[in-house]
Amino acid sequence: MNIITKLVVYPILLFISYLPFKVLYFISDILFYFLYYVFRFRRKIVRQNLELSKVSKSEKDLVRIEKEFYRHFTDVFFEMIKFYNMSPDQMKKRFYIENPKIFYDFEKKNKSVMFMTSHYGGFEWFLSITYHVPQLPFAVYTPLSNKSLEILIKKFRLRHGSKLISRYEAGHYIKKQLKENKLFLYGMAADQSAQIRSITYWKEFLGIKVPVFTGSERIAKQHDIPVVFGKVVKIKRGYYKVVVDLISEFPNEYEDYQITDIYLKKLEEQIREIPEYYYWTHNRFKHKDKAPKD
Repeated sequence: MNIITKLVVYPILLFISYLPFKVLYFISDILFYFLYYVFRFRRKIVRQNLELSKVSKSEKDLVRIEKEFYRHFTDVFFEMIKFYNMSPDQMKKRFYIENPKIFYDFEKKNKSVMFMTSHYGGFEWFLSITYHVPQLPFAVYTPLSNKSLEILIKKFRLRHGSKLISRYEAGHYIKKQLKENKLFLYGMAADQSAQIRSITYWKEFLGIKVPVFTGSERIAKQHDIPVVFGKVVKIKRGYYKVVVDLISEFPNEYEDYQITDIYLKKLEEQIREIPEYYYWTHNRFKHKDKAPKD
C-alpha cells in the first residue's frame, strides 16, 4: 500500500465505515446527483446497454431505470465500505439466504458447491455468505492493476470470512481444497464481458450474441461439483436476500454449455423482471459486432 493510499485514502474510508446507514445513504444521494447529472459517469455506456437489451417499455421507463440504477450503484459502493465495521449479526440481518438447506444437504453428502451469480443487486454482500453456509466460500475476482488499491479493497471486502481468489489462480486453489478433502463454495459472477481470444462459445444474452465464460461449468464437470444459481432480491435499501436455485447436482449429465445456458436464462429473467439493479456500467456488449455468423 503506497503512502497516499495508506495515509489519505484508507483513513477516509475507515471514517466512512463508522457512519450510520442513514448518513451513508444521504451521502450516496449526493454522489448520485454528481455522477449522473454533473460528471455523467459512463452515461453513454449505460444508455447503450439499456437500449440494446430492450429492457425498458418506453423512453420514460428507460430514464427511470437509468436513474434507479445509478442510485443503487452509489448505495452499493458505500455498503461495501460499511462492511468493515459491521458485526456478524448486522450482516446476517441485512443479507441472508432464503433456502440455505440446499448447502447443508450437500454437506451431508460431503459435496462442495459451484455458486453461479452475477453483478446484480447487492452482489458485494455475498462476501458475508460464510455466515450462512457450511462450506468455505471462495469468490473468484479479477485483480486490479493498481496494487495499492487492490490491497485496500481486499482489506474491506474480506472482513467477514470469505476468501478472494484471483481468476488466474482459481484452478490451483480448487485442486488444493479437493486434495485436502475440504468442502468449499466456489463463487463466480459469470456475466463478465469475456475476451474473444480465450472464448469458444457465443450465446444470445438479452437479445445480443456475446462471448460467454464457461469456466464455472467446466470446473464443475471436471470435479463433479453441484451447480446452483443465486438470485439476489433487494428487499429495500441495505437489505437483500438470496434465493438459491439448483441447476444440477450431477453436472456431467448435461451436454456441453447446457449448464451455462441455464444460468444465462435465469439471469436474463431476473434482469428483465427488475432491470435497475443490474450493473449496466460494464461494457458487456462491446464484442457484439464480432459474433460469428450462424
